[in-house]
Amino acid sequence: MHIPESLQDLANSEVVQFLKRPRTIARIFAGVFSLIIFSSLLTDGYQNTTESPQLHCVLNSNSVACSFAVGAGFLALLNCLAFLILDAHGRRIMDTRFKMAFQLLDLILAAFWALLWFVGFCFLANQWQRSKPKHFLLGSSSAKAAVAFAFFSIPVWIFQAYLAFQDIRNDAPVPYKRSLDEGGVVLTTLSPPSAASPINMPTTCPHNLSYASSALSPYLTPPKAPRLAMMPDS
Repeated sequence: MHIPESLQDLANSEVVQFLKRPRTIARIFAGVFSLIIFSSLLTDGYQNTTESPQLHCVLNSNSVACSFAVGAGFLALLNCLAFLILDAHGRRIMDTRFKMAFQLLDLILAAFWALLWFVGFCFLANQWQRSKPKHFLLGSSSAKAAVAFAFFSIPVWIFQAYLAFQDIRNDAPVPYKRSLDEGGVVLTTLSPPSAASPINMPTTCPHNLSYASSALSPYLTPPKAPRLAMMPDS
C-alpha cells in the first residue's frame, strides 16, 4: 500500500479525488439522510401512550408511516452503498453497453427515490401534523428528524439524477456521426493502386495529347497522296 509522503501527495491520491467528486458527495449525503430517517424511527418511533403500555407509531399512531420510513430509508441506504462501490470500480468498466446500462439505471433509481421521498415527506408531515400533542412520552424528536431529513433527501436525489443525465448525454454514442467519421477514415486511407496490383489504370489524363492520339489511331489514318498512272503512248 502506497503511503503518501506529504499532504500534497495525500490530496492528489485517488481516494481523496474520489471523495471530492460531486457524485460521491451526493451519495454520501443521501446515505446519511437515509440512515437518520430509518434509525430514528426504528429506535424511538414506537412508543407507548400515557393511557396504554402498547407501543404505537409516534406519527399519528399510524404503523404504515413508520414502516414506510424505516423500509424506504434502509433500501435507500443500500442503494447509496451499492452505487458507491460501483463508482469506485467504475474505471475498470470497459464495456460500453454495461456502462450505459449502469448510467441509465442510476438515472432511473435517482429519479425514483426523489419522487418517493417527495411523496414520503408529504405523507410523514401530514401524519405528524395530525398527531395529538403530548400524546406520547417520547419520540417527538425522532419524528421531527424523520420528516426533516425526508425533505432534505429530495434535492439530493434530484441532483444525483441530474448528474446521471449529464453522464448519459455526454457519453451517448451518435450513430450518424460515427458512421461519417468511419467513412472519412476509409476514404482517407484508400491509396491508388500500385503497379503490382492486378488492375492497372492508365496514368495519363484523357485530355493528354498522347492519350488522344493513341486512342484514335486505329480509326483515323492520315490521307494518302494520289498516285499518278502512266498512260501508254498511242
